[in-house]
Amino acid sequence: MLQRTTRETDISLELRLDGRGSFRVQTPIPFLTHMLELLSKHSLMDLKLQAQGDVEVDYHHTVEDVGIVLGKALKEALGAGKGIRRYGWASVPMDEALAQVSLDISGRAFLHYKASFPKRARIKNFDLDLIEDFLHALVANAGFTLHAHILYGRNAHHMAEALFKALAVALREAVRLEDRVKGAPSTKGRL
Repeated sequence: MLQRTTRETDISLELRLDGRGSFRVQTPIPFLTHMLELLSKHSLMDLKLQAQGDVEVDYHHTVEDVGIVLGKALKEALGAGKGIRRYGWASVPMDEALAQVSLDISGRAFLHYKASFPKRARIKNFDLDLIEDFLHALVANAGFTLHAHILYGRNAHHMAEALFKALAVALREAVRLEDRVKGAPSTKGRL
């Protein structure tokens, strides 16, 4: 279990890579909770997350700190990455929206994010710019390269949901053990 407590947030998280996609997620931000449940379900990773934050000020601190803790949990769970496939890719539709994610569990943090949400799009009080902040915190702490693109869509909720589902499927593929991979999947001998 990982814990992060600051003056702004208090987060505890348990993660199991080889799970069944079961989740128990509690955050003060309903849309974030929904996206994390999707991530768990479609990645087949078990996730227990309890988060509190100063949401009366802004959602940013909570969203970013959840990304930090989840990234650290992924990095810890992967260890040296021995036997994993390393790469994952997914293109996922959600009705009229389509998102594409490519990732490399490389030990090198990099995010390329491209999304064109409808102008001033919010989901309830959730500012959709926070998705990029979440992803940046995630990759910076997990140490992987992520290209996340929402190719098109009309409904902002569908667009975000397609992105999180694509991330989940790509993660599921990247962390899957491959019998033929011995050691770390790199010519360097380590990630």
